Amino acid sequence: MRNTDNSLRALVEKWLSPSEANPARVACFRHLANRKGCLVQVESVHPTRRLSIAFFRHGDGAWYVFPPVAA
Repeated sequence: MRNTDNSLRALVEKWLSPSEANPARVACFRHLANRKGCLVQVESVHPTRRLSIAFFRHGDGAWYVFPPVAA
């Protein structure tokens, strides 16, 4: 069974703390050139700032804030 602590949803909740007043939304989605993963940029707008984080899906299916190493 896969660890859900590394799901994209869990990471967005951890890093951006979305709420009904400040929801998170996908701002960008791209497949990586090597087709070994993808990039999802998620943002949340708060009254005083805009938060945006890029998440990378690696070949093992896990999500991280750093890109996968090119082979």
